[in-house]
Amino acid sequence: MGTWSGFEKVVRPSEVLAMHTWLGLGGPAQYYAEPRTAEELAALVARAKQEGLPVRVLGAGSNILVRDEGVPGLVVHLGCPAFMDMRSQENRIIVGGGASLTRVVTFAAHEGFGGLETLVAIPGTVGGAVQGNVGTHSGDIGEWVRRVEVVTLSGMIETRTHREILFSRRKSTLDDSLIVEVELELTPEDPADLTRRLHKLWILRKAGQPLGHQNSARLFKDPRGASAAELIEAAGLKGTQIGGATLCDRNVNFVVAEANCSANDIMRIIDTVRTQVQNRLGVQLELDLEIW
Repeated sequence: MGTWSGFEKVVRPSEVLAMHTWLGLGGPAQYYAEPRTAEELAALVARAKQEGLPVRVLGAGSNILVRDEGVPGLVVHLGCPAFMDMRSQENRIIVGGGASLTRVVTFAAHEGFGGLETLVAIPGTVGGAVQGNVGTHSGDIGEWVRRVEVVTLSGMIETRTHREILFSRRKSTLDDSLIVEVELELTPEDPADLTRRLHKLWILRKAGQPLGHQNSARLFKDPRGASAAELIEAAGLKGTQIGGATLCDRNVNFVVAEANCSANDIMRIIDTVRTQVQNRLGVQLELDLEIW
């Protein structure tokens, strides 16, 4: 642990990542860290750069597939209270990058702020949602972002305003950083109306997702003007199973990892679906799942 002298309380070697992801698969991280403050995170990232180690951020683990052999370098999880905080200020809410997106959507509605309710039941953290500009046909989270505090990959703490960030479809120019805090400017609305809308949207969204007890993840992004799930069904792939990996009956754009599943099984089912949709329908699906 000489590499991490001074960080012994927050860095662990050979941490198994399967327990930190929704799929429950994959090997260990070479090093795993849970920093307690933004300053400690910046110092960790600076040390990793000094040692030539890659850095990855693990949020809720909802869209990550860890390979069976594990992950080299440093995996950082922003699960400490400093990165989970939520507070309102005038018509804005300020939230930590590690906070659950669903919890933030609910918090905003209870505070009487509209705009985020269409994102209800989308898994993940706020940091991941902003970085990937998560959204629905009703809009993307990027349109509400006014300020982001980040730690750069060189270990510097910086603030970026909306004007300095480019948001596009499911992308942003924040890939070169770790998001510590996000400020969102929202629209004041009646909390009771928002809560009713939120409840309806929650039921609709959950109906098209795997059951809560299943180890699952969404596979592909929806192409413009189309649904990845509908394309996969049209290609005749419903019920496809490879090893311990099965396409979900409720939504074939989700893969379910059964008890005997390996990360390699998921990789094989991804390749099969991609190839068949391309061959039968002429559409190239873009992966939504992040493979480490």
